[in-house]
Amino acid sequence: MIDKNSAQQGYITSEPFAIEKQGSFQPVVFLLADYGYQPYATTIETKKELVEKNPELVQRFVDASIKGWYSYLENPQPGNQLIKKDNPEMTDEQLVYSIQKLKEYGIILSDAAEKQGIGAMSDARWKLLFDSMVDTKISKSNVNYKEAYTLEFVNKGVGYYKK
Repeated sequence: MIDKNSAQQGYITSEPFAIEKQGSFQPVVFLLADYGYQPYATTIETKKELVEKNPELVQRFVDASIKGWYSYLENPQPGNQLIKKDNPEMTDEQLVYSIQKLKEYGIILSDAAEKQGIGAMSDARWKLLFDSMVDTKISKSNVNYKEAYTLEFVNKGVGYYKK
């Protein structure tokens, strides 16, 4: 970065590492969550039609995704091999850094996820996001935001996903 007073949005698991390596300095990192903005960062999306017509398939996909995260966090090597196969520019050093940051900042496992399992969500947190969208005029207040998500396939508990 030429202007050391500039800012860049990025992932805590990636861009700070690149800046340290390429720019030879450690950037100051601000997490939006520390300032009250706490939407769900990564979700699984599908069509409402699939949820209604084939909920068993949706449940299997969500379960497999969550179990995959547990497996990766416990033993990242098999996953890292696949990542590097599809992305040969990815280095072992970058992958180690990424996993360290995921754990350090509780990106995957923190708060509700520690009891309800990875992927845990709540109506209250979705409402916070919706309210902030209304406050900033991104959304109208009469939108039924609850039609945009379901908790049906998550919050099964850590034991459910680790069996």
